[in-house]
Amino acid sequence: MKHKILFILHLPPPIHGAAMVGQYIQDSKIINNTFDTDYVNLTTSFSLDKIGKSSIGKYFTILKIQARIVKALLSSEYDLCYMTLTAKGAGFYKDLAVVAVLKLFRKNIIYHFHNKGVEDSSKNKINAFLYRFAFQNTQSILLSPHLYHDIADYVKKEDVYFCANGIPETKEIFTISETIITDEQQPCKLLFLSNMMVEKGVLVLLKTCQLLKERNLHFGCHFIGSWSEITESRFSEIIQDYSLQNYVFAHGKKYNEEKLAFFHQSSVFVLPTYNECFPLVLLEAMEHSLPVVSTPEGGIPDIVVDGKTGFLIPQQNAEALADKLELLIKQPELRACMGVSGRKRYEELFTLKKFENNMKGILKKAIAHKRV
Repeated sequence: MKHKILFILHLPPPIHGAAMVGQYIQDSKIINNTFDTDYVNLTTSFSLDKIGKSSIGKYFTILKIQARIVKALLSSEYDLCYMTLTAKGAGFYKDLAVVAVLKLFRKNIIYHFHNKGVEDSSKNKINAFLYRFAFQNTQSILLSPHLYHDIADYVKKEDVYFCANGIPETKEIFTISETIITDEQQPCKLLFLSNMMVEKGVLVLLKTCQLLKERNLHFGCHFIGSWSEITESRFSEIIQDYSLQNYVFAHGKKYNEEKLAFFHQSSVFVLPTYNECFPLVLLEAMEHSLPVVSTPEGGIPDIVVDGKTGFLIPQQNAEALADKLELLIKQPELRACMGVSGRKRYEELFTLKKFENNMKGILKKAIAHKRV
């Protein structure tokens, strides 16, 4: 007889890492064929600009979510309740109401974290008390061992599992030779793909582009992503101030074939982020044989092997970023070599099938390692 699991997770829209992974789990034949599964969507913000903001509609949505969970718990006996718990802020307080319901029913709980911030938020005594309540007699899944310090005060290592994210392989993908432009007459195409936010390194990359232009390097930098705290008008003003009109181009958000076209046509992927856990977009870049230049933030050191599949540079350091990008712009052979290594690493560690099998094993262990 199959073990029964209630999955309480985020699903798109909006599209972000946690929601995409939630969709992968809900659609997983491996997981759904192994366990008897039910799903409740934990999403209360259905667009990126609504995340972190309160509204009357959100409170009604939270009540509906709780009602669905209570109904599920009353109608079925679950061996495990899986929940994507938000680590801090308003999202954590919202999720705490769901946690309270699960604990009232004395359920075996495992949290899956796609963000971080417990360590910093714990400096507030009230938050520390709430975390002790939330984590008591529970287990957790983290994306990387590099993130364990965030919850170390509340969860013993034997109650923690590590599972790297994985992504589905693109059905139609260009060969490695087709993705790499070695013609010196063509500008080296740099690609940034994320939400247009300061913490994603947008401003750092723009400053870097100014430095690359001053070094007389032949490049173009393409930004793909939804406008957010960095608006289109603010972005355009910076382009004007830095005189980057012929070097930097913003294309807004792109999906499916349009997004894939940018991966196919690019030479280097750049994400100088300084607030991240395990960005799926880096896996996409590696799948497309692109060298990746990023920062040692969160679990990124588990993704990018510095000096082999790309470079990791200090956060908020435009000069260091410019130095590494200059190296890649001038050496197409190095780009090709790093791209091949990144593709191999993706195939070995970060496919969706690898993620699904890892999750299946973790969920089985969590059921056997019941904490209540």
